[in-house]
Amino acid sequence: MRKFKAVSCVALVVLGMTGAGWAEEKVSVEVTADFFSKYVWRGQNLTDDWVFQPGVSATYRGLTAGVWGSLDLTDENDQRGEFIEYDWYLDYSGQINDTVGYSIGAIYYYFPSVGTTTELYWGFNLDVPASPSITVYHDVDEADGIYVSLGVGHSIEATEKIPVGIDLSAAIGWGDKKYNEYYWGTDKAELNDLVLSVGLPFEVAGVSVTPSVSYVALLGGDVKDSDAYDKDNSILVVGVSLSKEF
Repeated sequence: MRKFKAVSCVALVVLGMTGAGWAEEKVSVEVTADFFSKYVWRGQNLTDDWVFQPGVSATYRGLTAGVWGSLDLTDENDQRGEFIEYDWYLDYSGQINDTVGYSIGAIYYYFPSVGTTTELYWGFNLDVPASPSITVYHDVDEADGIYVSLGVGHSIEATEKIPVGIDLSAAIGWGDKKYNEYYWGTDKAELNDLVLSVGLPFEVAGVSVTPSVSYVALLGGDVKDSDAYDKDNSILVVGVSLSKEF
């Protein structure tokens, strides 16, 4: 029942946003299309080859509902041309004051060959140098655990002389005992992963294009020794992200 409610909630919100009741207010719709050399999620190398990851979302007054997926482009997982994951999500973001922002939401994960799970999350971000942020994810379904992400970032906007911007970011993740037991097969709470990313955003015909490269490293000893997923303790991911807002 909880899973059904999560999916139904997102569907109803998306339909509501596009309905007559919302017509007087501006609703923004964003379509994204990403191509990456690997699909790495919280340190887990889910697809060790090229993937296509499309998504669509609608936002109204800080409330966003959307769907996202990851499709294998090769036979790495013997699922060429198939989606290995679908995510439905609902997010509400706003500002407490000029410096502190917040977000709360829910994500319903559907893995066709594995199963489903649901996370609730909350987070804060600061509009100060390095833009520090924290997001806490509570798995309320299969894992029944907690994953915490701490991040920083800095962006340099494009100018007339330099048409390409620079996005720099870093994030570190920590999993509690239950989270790591479910996803990594370990029984220890520890720092799990580090992600360092560089993106070069620019615009072409109204479409945002961002080539990027990311370095992902596993941190915890038990996570490194886990038999789950790929055994590489450090991974390099390259790709390009496309987005268009309407």
